[in-house]
Amino acid sequence: MKLATWNVNGIRARHLQVQEWIARERPDVVCLQELKAAPDQVPVTLYEMAGYWCYWHGGKGYSGVGLHVSKAFAPERPAFVHPSFDFENRIVAVEVRTEDGDLSVASVYVPNGGKDFPAKMKFLEAMDAYALSFQASSRAGEGQLVLMGDMNVARTERDVHPRERKPRAIGQLPEERAIIERLLGRGLVDVGRAMDPDNDELFTWWAPWRNMRQRNIGWRLDYVFASEALAARATACPVQKDIGTSDHAPVVATFS
Repeated sequence: MKLATWNVNGIRARHLQVQEWIARERPDVVCLQELKAAPDQVPVTLYEMAGYWCYWHGGKGYSGVGLHVSKAFAPERPAFVHPSFDFENRIVAVEVRTEDGDLSVASVYVPNGGKDFPAKMKFLEAMDAYALSFQASSRAGEGQLVLMGDMNVARTERDVHPRERKPRAIGQLPEERAIIERLLGRGLVDVGRAMDPDNDELFTWWAPWRNMRQRNIGWRLDYVFASEALAARATACPVQKDIGTSDHAPVVATFS
């Protein structure tokens, strides 16, 4: 099973890159963020991708998320749902029945917090409560949860390049990090870090100036948080640093 996430920073500007990436990777589930487009603005060639059940969720602002499920993985159209804390079209989830039981995957775009930090904290708290609602069933082996996307929080100091570390920068604040750690305590695993525990240069976002990406001076903001039983089957979760022209890189998690 392959689950992929990418903050595309504008689907209309990068729809050909997204199509090429999906055609090459063929993920079972694709999560996209920061569409910057309403569904009727998504290029027609991408709106209904061959071989995928597609769900586009956005407005005409800068947010918006997509969630797409391979028809080979789910022969019948799965149930797409909006969690109750959907703020500015920032989260959509899908429920899929697999051979191992129910799997819920959410495509998440946490508010940046620069203009409205209380709204970001409210969203993070609600996402934690959402994870908690799955905890009992996941530990009982009755269902698995995956939260994927741009969380807009660097988990720890090592998830920010030393030149970018700022104690009071939004995205690095102790109160933001505390909620992420509490959320992971709900029986979830940061798959990217679990698969690459010793890498101090594991970043997914780079400021679009001064060749920051080429110099790998970035932050790790994009994650795959998976239920423990599923995370134990992870075989890879690389950051595809050289893909596309978004300021974020795709993250692709593979499970046995």
